[in-house]
Amino acid sequence: MPTITAPQTYRVKSFGCQMNVYDGERMAELLAEQGIAPAPEGEDADLVVLNTCHIREKAAEKVYSDIGRLRRADGSSPLIAVAGCVAQAEGSEIMRRAPAVKMVVGPQAYHRLPEMIREAGEGRRVTDTDMPAQTKFDALPRRRKSGPSAFLTVQEGCDKFCTYCVVPYTRGAEVSRPHAALVEEAKRLVDAGAREITLLGQNVNAWTGENAKGHSVGLEGLIRDLAAIPDLARIRYTTSHPNDMTQGLIDAHGDTPKLMPFLHLPVQAGSDRVLKAMNRSHTVDSYLAILERFRAARPDIALSGDFIVGFPGETDAEFEETLNVVDAARYAQCFSFKYSPRPGTPAATMDGQVPAEVMSERLTRLQAALMRDSLAFNARAVGKTCEVLVERKGKLPGQWVGKSPWLQSVHFSADAEIGQIVSVEITSSALTSLGAVPLAMLAA
Repeated sequence: MPTITAPQTYRVKSFGCQMNVYDGERMAELLAEQGIAPAPEGEDADLVVLNTCHIREKAAEKVYSDIGRLRRADGSSPLIAVAGCVAQAEGSEIMRRAPAVKMVVGPQAYHRLPEMIREAGEGRRVTDTDMPAQTKFDALPRRRKSGPSAFLTVQEGCDKFCTYCVVPYTRGAEVSRPHAALVEEAKRLVDAGAREITLLGQNVNAWTGENAKGHSVGLEGLIRDLAAIPDLARIRYTTSHPNDMTQGLIDAHGDTPKLMPFLHLPVQAGSDRVLKAMNRSHTVDSYLAILERFRAARPDIALSGDFIVGFPGETDAEFEETLNVVDAARYAQCFSFKYSPRPGTPAATMDGQVPAEVMSERLTRLQAALMRDSLAFNARAVGKTCEVLVERKGKLPGQWVGKSPWLQSVHFSADAEIGQIVSVEITSSALTSLGAVPLAMLAA
């Protein structure tokens, strides 16, 4: 078999959700442990990892397009690995259609990348789509560097089997990482520079574990224990499922100052009939009741959600019910998509597939309502003061960009540095950002 020169440089390209971003960071750390360096900006990498997402429309076809774009002017290609959910769902097809791909690795097996690279170097094409989630985390290197805001996966997989979703098939069953491992990783992230940690999971509020005292706790217990880390200033979590929401987690928003006033809780549709067809376990009334309980615990909380328009069988009247939910929820921000069938999911073969032009018209109306509420939420911030965690430089000289407690991007000019927390007064608002002037600088 022909051998391949061991890669000296790498590039990881992650698509989709925040968990994919986390996975991409961990793969980069894994490669660095092997002495492989990130490729300089603008230069070809010896190894390219395409960390894929299966949620978006035509995700697999986009992978093949990316593979084609990696071909160099001389006809050669880097060593290519396809990772993530598309790899899990379509690994054998990727190997058949894309000879340039030497490795296919699922989201629960990427800890095997170093071994797979060695096998690829011997001229073999390698696939690993096993799902022993805990083994992956046990095998990953310890966290050694971090930006001011870091992700920490606490839970993976899904047992809900929504009829439109591939996650149970690509990420496996729900698994919670051990409490002690999470506290240790969080401390390492803080030691490496993180001021804010976002806890990640497909259904993050399904996390359960046993704390240091041997007591069984839910996500609120983990959050309270992480809040005891002295130099950790902020905690967030995403994505939650209404079926797993507890009063304890709601209460934590009122009694744990480090837990930021932001909640992402997808509803997906405003019709109880459509929700049942989606195999969602909540009703419109139960969902809105949860939001009201959060507002009672933390009146200034910013709410976020997800919507799918044009689910099979959705009528005009049922779409109007979705608009009614938007009016009732008053979201600060939201994600909305047209339904697109995923091979292997029950919804893909349901009767009543909605025409594309109808879905487009509905999405336009929905996004107009969501934009209205986002603008209004941001406008209400003008004149208020808040603390901003500085994350990066802005486009203008002396300008900095950071996040408010409500996850808004805030732009301001000051003598600051990344990782500092700056007290500002909000002076202007737009759809996706706020303008501010600094009041005081808090210690980094």
